[in-house]
Amino acid sequence: MTAVSRIHSRRLPPRLARHCWLALLLLGAMPTSAACLTDAEVVALMSAYDAGTPAANPGPASLADGECSRAKFNQLLQHRLGSPIGYKAGLTNAALQRRFHHNEPVRGTLYAPMLLADGATVDAAFGARPMFEADLLVRVSSAAVNQADNPLEVLAAIDQLIPFIELPDLLVADPSTLDGVAITAINVGARLGVAGTPLPVQTSAAFAQQLRDMQVVLRGDGVELDRGQGSDILGHPLNAVIWLARDLARQGKALQPGDLVSLGSFSSLRPPRPGLAVEVEYLGLPGNPLVHVNFRNSPAP
Repeated sequence: MTAVSRIHSRRLPPRLARHCWLALLLLGAMPTSAACLTDAEVVALMSAYDAGTPAANPGPASLADGECSRAKFNQLLQHRLGSPIGYKAGLTNAALQRRFHHNEPVRGTLYAPMLLADGATVDAAFGARPMFEADLLVRVSSAAVNQADNPLEVLAAIDQLIPFIELPDLLVADPSTLDGVAITAINVGARLGVAGTPLPVQTSAAFAQQLRDMQVVLRGDGVELDRGQGSDILGHPLNAVIWLARDLARQGKALQPGDLVSLGSFSSLRPPRPGLAVEVEYLGLPGNPLVHVNFRNSPAP
């Protein structure tokens, strides 16, 4: 009898059985460094994620520890949410790097259940520490993106731009103490996001300039809350794809055709409230595309 079948044969309470299953998934997953989250700590983090309640602040001391913790957390997320559909580049905006005391981007993983359709209505309390921000997705069309050195070469290896309001969850008891290493450990807060109508990509210097110079406007109930420019992300938003491909290569991975990439935030992080209608407009892209999300009261337990 296997370890898993023994657990089921003992008919443990569902919550305890789930925790045991999560722990078994992590056994032998990867070596644990000095400050990498333990298996028990990652199970507790996953349980908090599932419940939408604040988790203990993770304490990795180095980026390698944060990446080790992220790998364990993503193994549990993949068991719950299915195979990854792409990645998010976080802290690609200098203002957010300052907020999280980290001078380079960080990487998280995206899963299909995280993506919602334009105009979705979402509980304002969709996570433990829910936020919203203006973002943008691109879809990879060629593995050549992994060798891209400039935005024009990225344009030749992607086929869609997708307006995107990311709905991250900072997840922990005290988000004010999160730094780049700790936010790496929690998969860069990936939770949900609302994707708009895709735009076809134009492989031209003029289109690359439109992306660099576009104004990204975040509104709530029709009132402007914040705005950013394309160049706020690493000088050009497609530089986030270049950074991500190199970061994946560092760990023997690569972007694949069909992968989605979240480029990062063009705005500040803001907490939602029930009744708020949010939209993001991309002024300067063809048709000035929009994407929308509505927040509601969470249903009573």
